[in-house]
This record gives sequence, structure tokens and C-alpha cells, in this order.
Amino acid sequence: MQHRSERALEGRGEAGPCRILAIETSCDETSVAVVENGRRILSNVVSSQVETHRKFGGVVPEVASRKHVETMTVMIEEAVRESGFTLRDMTAIAVTQGPGLVGALLVGLVAAKALALTLNKPLIGVHHIAGHIYANRLVAELEYPLLALVVSGGHTELVYMEAEGKFHIIGHTRDDAAGEAYDKVARALGLPYPGGPFIDKLAMSGEAEPLALPRVWLEADSYDFSFSGLKSAVLAAVNTAAMKGEPLPAAAVARGFQDSVVEVLTEKALRAAKQFGACQLLLCGGVAANRGLRSALESRCAAAGVPLIVPPLSLCTDNAAMIAAAAYVKWQHGQLAGLDLQAEPMLSLEDWSV
Repeated sequence: MQHRSERALEGRGEAGPCRILAIETSCDETSVAVVENGRRILSNVVSSQVETHRKFGGVVPEVASRKHVETMTVMIEEAVRESGFTLRDMTAIAVTQGPGLVGALLVGLVAAKALALTLNKPLIGVHHIAGHIYANRLVAELEYPLLALVVSGGHTELVYMEAEGKFHIIGHTRDDAAGEAYDKVARALGLPYPGGPFIDKLAMSGEAEPLALPRVWLEADSYDFSFSGLKSAVLAAVNTAAMKGEPLPAAAVARGFQDSVVEVLTEKALRAAKQFGACQLLLCGGVAANRGLRSALESRCAAAGVPLIVPPLSLCTDNAAMIAAAAYVKWQHGQLAGLDLQAEPMLSLEDWSV
């Protein structure tokens, strides 16, 4: 439940800097950050669980939750120490409310509530995808209206923002998210988890001609995405070649797959940016670290005259600085959470709008 707070509104005036300590535990990274006035990163520490989950070939929710519990206190202490301030110097406590793995979210929520209650600080619940979008505000001034292309392991969406804190999803994946498809294709090629970076490296190596694969456009006027059919086409080609005793070069498969994904993402994003009159196109989410996607968007945006903003790699993957950046918008509008804040694995981005 959100509460409008006059205390938060007063904090927008001459009361001094707003320092938000944020906690992010939506999946398999435990991250804590301190960000001043929604822009200046004072600290942003991340504990990754990649090596733990790699032996399972994917994230195991129960294991992720336990790891968050083990590292949370250390992450908070380290983030506060690196910020150069103390917990008492924080203006508010922010935490990822959803979407994400419910057990992982609960660990972060409990920690944030404990801090807010003990320190008598306001609590702010944050939408994870809003965090990815506002990661761009940590590196550039945002101009509205804008369009955000969100591409991660669990999400592939086109989000139109007519103004600050106003989210409207104009396109989403109907099945597999792009990052999820990357991991499944990587598994078929025998590549380690997470597969995205390995597919990207092979695709960009130029070692083989790309495997011819379909582009899934859906209806002519649709901004939705679908990668399940592409994934199935890759698996069929790989299995057929293996049965013939003529295995396909991994680089050819990777390049063909990535070319297909990137072409669909860039084409729909540029078409939407033109239709909605976007002043900027933002690339957000873990797959924003993909070199093939970055390169294609940079080229297409330059040709179309659309300013492109892409955060550095450290702000593409899950981190708490982006959660603090999004929380600042809620702080400015006096929209705080109560201690009855609950984890919402399917939290709606549009409902989170200010």
C-alpha cells in the first residue's frame, strides 16, 4: 500500500540532499546502493550468485533466497561504508517490491523494513523494471516523451513514457523473453550458464556465416515479441544436423540466432519511437550488455536521428543503484510505502506509475 507523505514532499525543498539506501534481491544478485538525489551514485555493491547456480544450469529459487540471507548484512554494511555516510544519514530506504522470485524478494523486503523501522526512515517500494529504465537517468538527462526497450532474462517490453513516472507498455513478449531464449539456445550448444554473453561472443567473432533463421514479426501493426518459434527453429536445426552426423558450427548458430533477435528488436523499437514521437530511445535490462544489440541500435538510431541512451555494463544487470534512482521519483511525489508492503512477483509496471 502506498501512502502520500508531506514529509517526503518537504524533502524536495531546502532540507538537504536526499540519500536513498536501496536493496535489490529480485533474482540472484544481492545488491545494496546509496544514491543521492536520484542521480549521484555514492556506492553500489553487488554480490553475484552466478557461480552457485551455474552447476544447475539456471537459477534455483530456494538457493537464491538462502544466498540473499547469507550476504544481506555484509552488503548493507559495505554499501554504507563506501558511501562515506552512516545509516542515520540516509533519507529513505528503498527496496524492490517486484516482479521477481517471491522468496528472493521477501529477503530484501524484510531487510528494508527492519532498517526503516529501526531508523525511523520512510520506506519506498520499487518496480524492478522501473529500476532498469531509470538506470539511464544515472548517466543522462531523460527527455519526455521517450521509449524504453527493456530486454532481460525475464522481460522483453517496449515501454512508452509520456512524462516522468508514467509507464505505458505498448509491446511485450508473448512467450519467451529474449534473455530466456538466449539461455536455452546456449544450453543446446553446450555453452555455460548464463548463456547470453557466450552467444554474443560467438556471434560477434565472425568465424562463420550465420545460420538462416526466421524473423517473427507477428501482426503488421504489433509491437509484441515472440521468440519461442525462433528458439524451436534453432533446436530443430541443431538436432537435425547432429542426427546426420554433421553438427553445425556453434558460431554459425549463435550469429544466426542473434541476428534474428536483434533485427526484430531494433526494427520494432525504431518504428515505435517514430510513431510515438519519442525524444529518446532507452536500452534497458541485462541484455542491454549485448554488443550485437548495442551496435545495431547505435547504427539505426544514428541513421534515424533518434538519440539513444545505453547505461554502462555495470548498470545493465540487476543492481540497487537503479532501484534508488526509480525510488527518487516516488520520493519526489510523496508516494511512500507502509510496513505492510508485500512482495508482488507479478507487480504491474503501469500500476506502479506515479
